[in-house]
Formats: sequence, C-alpha cells, structure tokens
Amino acid sequence: MRTGFFWDERCFWHAGGNYALTLPLGGLVQPLAAGGLPESPETKRRLKNLMDVTGLSRELEMRHAPEASWADLARIHPEDFLQEFKTLSDAGGGELGLRTPFITGGFEVAALSAGLAKAALLAVLRGELDNAYALSRPPGHHCLPDWPNGFCLLNNIGIAIEAAKAEGLAGRIAVIDWDVHHGNGTEAVFYDRDDVLTISLHQEYNYPLDTGDITDRGTGAGLGYNMNIPLPPGVGHDGYLEAMDTIVVPALERFKPDVIIIACGFDAGIYDPLARMLCTAETFRLMTRQVKQAAADLCDGKLVMVHEGGYSEAYVPFCGHAVLEELSGSATAAADPMAETVAIRQPNARMNSFFSTLIAEMAEELLGSRA
Repeated sequence: MRTGFFWDERCFWHAGGNYALTLPLGGLVQPLAAGGLPESPETKRRLKNLMDVTGLSRELEMRHAPEASWADLARIHPEDFLQEFKTLSDAGGGELGLRTPFITGGFEVAALSAGLAKAALLAVLRGELDNAYALSRPPGHHCLPDWPNGFCLLNNIGIAIEAAKAEGLAGRIAVIDWDVHHGNGTEAVFYDRDDVLTISLHQEYNYPLDTGDITDRGTGAGLGYNMNIPLPPGVGHDGYLEAMDTIVVPALERFKPDVIIIACGFDAGIYDPLARMLCTAETFRLMTRQVKQAAADLCDGKLVMVHEGGYSEAYVPFCGHAVLEELSGSATAAADPMAETVAIRQPNARMNSFFSTLIAEMAEELLGSRA
C-alpha cells in the first residue's frame, strides 16, 4: 500500500500571538500557552514524533508540498478577502472572522496548509499513491468562502477539490467530516452543488451553535447532497461505528464517488477538552477501515485524509497513529495506553440502545431522499 504523508514543520509554527478571549495580558495575567488557543501545534507535532519513534514514518512516503497558489485559493475565496488576509499578515498579523488569530506570515502558512491537502489529493488521483494523509495546520473545515472562524483561515479541502477539478482529475467527490464540530465551511462551499457529497458527523449544537441540523440538506442542484448527522453528547465507540455503517457507507454507495476525502478531526475522542464524545483510538481505526473498504469497492481505493481538529495533546497522537496504521496496512503499532480505561467509560447498554434508535431514525430521514 503506497500511503503518502504530507507535512511541513512550518505548519507547526502557526500561532495566534498573545490571544486571550476575555482577559488583557500583562500585570498579573500570565501569557497563555499557544497564545491562549486550544488549537496548539503540539497535537500534530506529537503525532509526527510518535510516528518517528515507532518507525511508522519509515513505512510511509513522507512528502512536502508548495503553498497553494493565489489562483487555487481564489477558486474558493473572494479576491477581497484574500487581499485583506495577505495585507494584515504582512503588517504583523491580527484576526479575521471569529477565533482565527495569526501572526506575521499567517497567510503563507495557511496557504501551505491548503497546499498539503491539494498535493495529497492530486497525488492519489494521479495514481502516484494509493491513499494519503495531509497533516494540515491551520485546519480548514469551518472556513466559509468569505468568513474564517473556529481556528480555520482557509478552506483546505475545498481548495484541494477545486484544484483537482480544474485539472480534470475527478468528477464526483465525497467528503466525510468526522470532526466533532460541524463542518460548516465545507458545507457552505458546496451547498448548491451535486458533484460533491458532504457528510458531517458532529456533536449537536457544539460549534457552531446554529448550524449542522439534519434538515439542512442543500439547495438547488445540491438538494440532498449535504448530510448532517448531529449526535447527542455521550455517543461512543459503538454509536459512531453504527452511524458510519447505517448512514455514511450507504450514502457513499448511492453517490459512487471518484474519490473520498475525510476531514479527520480527533476531537470526538474521549479526552478532548472541547467536546463530550467518547470515541477511542480504536474507534478512529475502525472508522478508517469502514471508509477504506468503501473506497476499495467504489473508487479503486482512492482515499485522502486531511487533518482537522483534536485538542488533547496526550491522546490525539494515538488516535492519529491508529488511523495511519489502518490507512497504510502497517503492522507498526502504538498501543493505546488508555485502552482499558476508555473501554470501561463507554456508554452502558441502555444508552447504546437509545443512540441506536436515534441513529436508525436519522438513517431513515437522510437516506429516504436523494443523496
């Protein structure tokens, strides 16, 4: 299995400066790590370090990529937004949108993050790789065409998709977003189109508070090609696998994509500070297995994963390692040090029954109309 891993040390250097939501810095207010943002480079750096220590890195095709070009970005984002972003970045940094601070050079790092996603997708579509993982940072799935938010400055996956389409490499593309927060940006980009199927599994009413409802199905030609699976807090291993099996995979089978992209956030993990889900490293491994099998059945195995959220510095590396083991077929393992603990913290039988009924109802609603 030729699995590519796209990364760049410069992505770890993205920062928000001394950024705090409510308190001024100085005096008795100690500056906060990572500028006060939970979107820290350490979750990604520690994943890469773990791969190096276990030897998994040596089994993958480790690649770099150039920044996405201005033309690449402009297929998704308006020129005036890009110019404002670039001007502010050159002037020392600042903030656009909501919770998207950046320092000098933030524009270039965001373009590099998008470039990693683009390069991963193009390499798979060209047949250079069987599948690929892009360790993109800053993330992208919350960024609307003209309004960045939720730590996301550019829409990495949207930019990659439009670059692939510009080269005539794919017609129908499916995006599965299992980040715990609703993929509102990617939804907005493709909401009126029938050539891109967008599916978001997320904790209901987490972030953003006012998007991600099951009734938001697209508009115009895109009606039925946007699917939201809002899950209540507390869903764990069994519930996520059931949602994938009963909703996501059948939707893929109906759509018959040329390639599948996963917006791969790890914040549904049990130790994440920004969510209340109970997924484990094994959950992410088995969801990867489900999608990998669907890709083998539907699109010659063409599968690309783009890193999104995940804020537990200790646990994200093990979730990511499990995904990459499965993606590449590697036997190089990083045993989950919390496996026994997380196993006993899963929902009980009564709660799993409730979640199962809810997922079945959502499957009936979502799959009963065009997808």
